[in-house]
Amino acid sequence: MKKIKIKAGKIGMVFSDGEYKTVLTEGAHRISYFDELVEYDMAKPFIAPRNINILMRDPAFIAAIDIVEVKNNEIALRYEKGLFMEVLGPGTYIYWKGLIIQEFKIVDLNKTEIGADIDPSLYMRKELIQYIRFYTVEPCEKAVMYMDGKYVKIMEPGSYYFWKNNTSIVITRADMRTMQLEIAGQEILSKDKAGLRINFYVQYHIEDIVKAVVNNKEYEKQLYVIMQLVLREYVGALSLDELLDKKESISAFILEAAAERIKELGVALRGGGIRDIILPGDMKEILNQVLIAEKKAQANTIMRREETAATRSLLNTAKLMEDNAMLFKLKEMEFVEKITAKINGITISGESPVSSQLRTLFGP
Repeated sequence: MKKIKIKAGKIGMVFSDGEYKTVLTEGAHRISYFDELVEYDMAKPFIAPRNINILMRDPAFIAAIDIVEVKNNEIALRYEKGLFMEVLGPGTYIYWKGLIIQEFKIVDLNKTEIGADIDPSLYMRKELIQYIRFYTVEPCEKAVMYMDGKYVKIMEPGSYYFWKNNTSIVITRADMRTMQLEIAGQEILSKDKAGLRINFYVQYHIEDIVKAVVNNKEYEKQLYVIMQLVLREYVGALSLDELLDKKESISAFILEAAAERIKELGVALRGGGIRDIILPGDMKEILNQVLIAEKKAQANTIMRREETAATRSLLNTAKLMEDNAMLFKLKEMEFVEKITAKINGITISGESPVSSQLRTLFGP
């Protein structure tokens, strides 16, 4: 017999003529001179030198190992002293007991949801990311999730992680902010058969994402058609003059009329209005002529009003001067002053003095 010693952190396996005999742990042992001792590092995974099924017949060997069976569509997460170390794919793995405290978490990849026992900080680790698919819903969005073509749930803003498998996951996002829809170049006939082109806009937001995305296909196109029909319905019931007079009130009527029709689309209107009412060229010319005629009529009315007021003022002045000679003379002097203001010089002829001639001119 020969003496052997197994050091700390090591373990030995004894073979005789190539056949496994036993396993030896730390300490001193005696074995036959004909036996072969193979030492293994307990910090490393065990790789069987023989058929593992033969080794598994020995209770001492089974007591010395942790054996991990990872099936197809599974992975195992290995931890040492609570710290994540690696991901194990399908297969059989053997680790020595006693030196390092190890933990294994078996994950069924047929499940879509990631269990709460998996630390989210591991999702983006290079060892695990190949088994995970993830989706992000932005702060201004909501999303609808489908699994294998079936509606599952509404996803609020955030990041979502799922195991990769054969289950189909489709995420349909929707912007929840206020959006604007342009209804441009609408060719419409008014009640009096005037051809118009109208540019209209409407502001809206999604109120119910399930109705908008799940229950309706292309809700934006449906909203466009509804607003277009309401606009045509309103404009077609008015003459051109009525339309131009009620331009400012059109938006309120259209929004109110469309509100009930769009409830099933899951959207709500926030505002809108007419940008432009474009008339044909000949219609513009006629309207311009009407406008010019109206302005001329207004100008004539104002002129006649001013003339009447001036005549009335003159009549009142004449009556006052008729009853008051001094007032008449002052008015006469006022006109003389206006006349002399436009004369450069005055020539006085005759033998009488200048003062006498002025008194004659301006005297009573």
